[in-house]
Amino acid sequence: MSTEKRVIKKYPNRRLYDTATSSYITLEDVKRLVLENVDLQVVDAKSQEDISRSVLLQIILDEESCGSPMFTHEVLTQFIRFYGQAMQGMMGPFLEKNLEIFGQLQTKMQEQSRTLCTDSSGLNANLWGEYMKFQGPAMQNLMSNYMEQSTSTFLDMQNRMQEQTKQLFTGFPFPGFPVAPVQNEDSSKS
Repeated sequence: MSTEKRVIKKYPNRRLYDTATSSYITLEDVKRLVLENVDLQVVDAKSQEDISRSVLLQIILDEESCGSPMFTHEVLTQFIRFYGQAMQGMMGPFLEKNLEIFGQLQTKMQEQSRTLCTDSSGLNANLWGEYMKFQGPAMQNLMSNYMEQSTSTFLDMQNRMQEQTKQLFTGFPFPGFPVAPVQNEDSSKS
């Protein structure tokens, strides 16, 4: 069963119009829809161009400029450095998959927390508060270990692919690849 995206139209006066509710909404309302897992698409009312990415980036920019930013200076500079590089095309899917895994991990931890909270074993509020203090650092440590393992696995895979490529192209006169020794007929008969 296919569900259609909720269409939000953006007019030249910068107003956003939710076609599902037939009403004007704010950027904060779009953020709320995203948080509610509503699949949406923002289109320019005049050109019908999909401008969802720019609206979502605006929400991220607004979030980053107030409160506690998620992206450090180093993360942002690394993002910029990936543009135009050979692996730029791989960065999006890599981040997407890792965020998906992170979301699954977060959901699992929330489920476990709810189970502990509703458990009738007599857990008191102070003990629960202490547990929650350690949840953030534990999550960071878990994610750090995961990223180290992922990096190691990726580098191993890259080395294996490089070796297979060298074996495949051995004998071809490409710079950097060894040329396979030519056997003459006399040496192959002995």
